[in-house]
Amino acid sequence: MSSRTMRVFSLSSNCWNLQPQGNKGRKRTNKNLRGQMMLSRTRTVASKYPRLLVRQLATVKAAPKETDVLIVGGGPAGLTFATAIKTSPELSHLSTTLVDAGDIKNKVGSFYDNPPDYFTNRVVSLTPKSLNFLEHHLKVKLMNERIQPYDGLYITDGCTPATLDLEKDSMLYMIEILNIQSSLLKKMQEHKHGLKLIDQTKVANIEYTDPKDPQSWPIVTLDNGEVFKTRLLVGADGFNSPVRKFSGIHSRGWFYNTFGLVATLKLETPPFKIRGWQRFLPTGPIAHLPLPGNNATLVWSTGGEALSRLLMSLPAEQFTTLVNAAFILDDADMQFYYKQLSKGEMTTEELVKDVASRKEQVLESLNDAGDDMFVDEHYPPLVSDVVENTRARFPLKFSHADTYCTDRIALVGDAAHTTHPLAGQGLNMGQGDVEALVSALEKASMRGLDIGSMLSLEPFWADRYPFNLTRLGMADKLHKIYHTNFEPVVALRSLGLNLTNMIPPIKDRIMDTLTGKY
Repeated sequence: MSSRTMRVFSLSSNCWNLQPQGNKGRKRTNKNLRGQMMLSRTRTVASKYPRLLVRQLATVKAAPKETDVLIVGGGPAGLTFATAIKTSPELSHLSTTLVDAGDIKNKVGSFYDNPPDYFTNRVVSLTPKSLNFLEHHLKVKLMNERIQPYDGLYITDGCTPATLDLEKDSMLYMIEILNIQSSLLKKMQEHKHGLKLIDQTKVANIEYTDPKDPQSWPIVTLDNGEVFKTRLLVGADGFNSPVRKFSGIHSRGWFYNTFGLVATLKLETPPFKIRGWQRFLPTGPIAHLPLPGNNATLVWSTGGEALSRLLMSLPAEQFTTLVNAAFILDDADMQFYYKQLSKGEMTTEELVKDVASRKEQVLESLNDAGDDMFVDEHYPPLVSDVVENTRARFPLKFSHADTYCTDRIALVGDAAHTTHPLAGQGLNMGQGDVEALVSALEKASMRGLDIGSMLSLEPFWADRYPFNLTRLGMADKLHKIYHTNFEPVVALRSLGLNLTNMIPPIKDRIMDTLTGKY
């Protein structure tokens, strides 16, 4: 494309506009013809490679639009923060922009008014503290018919009879992530003034207004061509956070070489007690947690990649049979089934029959010992089926940023920390981050401070870092202690679990930790 012929491109969200400028001596008819030809060619290329042309033409930058707060990431943390700003009397005047790569407006927004007739597989345990922040502080109207409070957690060791029985009314609440996101979007619609949501768009580049001055406002270029200059850039953009990478804040951690598997389960009967069950197997914990009606959600830490792939590939009947077996049978039995199924040497009928026989032996021995109430109350209800297309797997990891803020930048949620799901604390830590950041900004605003300054942001990370560090460390240590069948370790952890179960003050402290009280 000749520079003499083409000098100016202008980009809009729906089309490409070309302004051809020929040499002065050219005839007008030649200029028009050449312009029409170049316009046709540009439109053809643009229709095939729109993102490529955006990047190639990034040198023709639009003037940055100013926004007080730019949030990258439309997950629960990002949407909660945007809603919190607009519902805060001290911060509602701040112009706020939220950017996300997903289809937030359609796929997430439609969930509130037209939810599916099944429960989705991305389900979390919401603490009473997090629920109170959403419902009472932000006045978000959640879809309560899709939320299940539960009254305790029964924890067992897969290698010994050691148990921990935690009981507390409405200890935690099982809720779909889409329920949280769509409810927040609904609330945001009440506060459209000064709030802009840009979805299906990625961050292409971040730079400082003055590269030599890290206290200058960040300039964020999006891959749709828009450019924003912001007083405060908030990274709510997950583990691979572009905002964190730009900030220069180091994040330390490791992958566990373990995969988590989630699924939505259908139960033969509703549970006798509305509670959660968790069993620590050598491959990792398996958790069976209640949803409304005869539904439940599964979170299964499966060890290496091979087992997770096997469980993903099994027919529904084989999969549900293994889920039921995992809460009762020994690890040796489970390993036998994994091996036989991976080789294709056991049919569904053989698996169901063998598991039933072995389970009957275990339950009969408990009944003979007078533990019939134990059997009725402390095993989860039997799974009859798994909802189609709800099985999914993801790698488990630990990470923690050295700090959550620097000049003009703050990190919340998974951008600042990720944790093993065994304690159900990941989303709640993110909600706590948002609550603390909003509180810090409100105080800064009332004192007339620049909301992007370290003086304004430091109280936020000083509040959250010790709290999150404790919970991250707790989950990491539990994973390592239970991710083994080494006999001395098994003996010590079993002793500790049984002692904890017999000392009410310790149990109460554990429940307070899980529910977000401390």
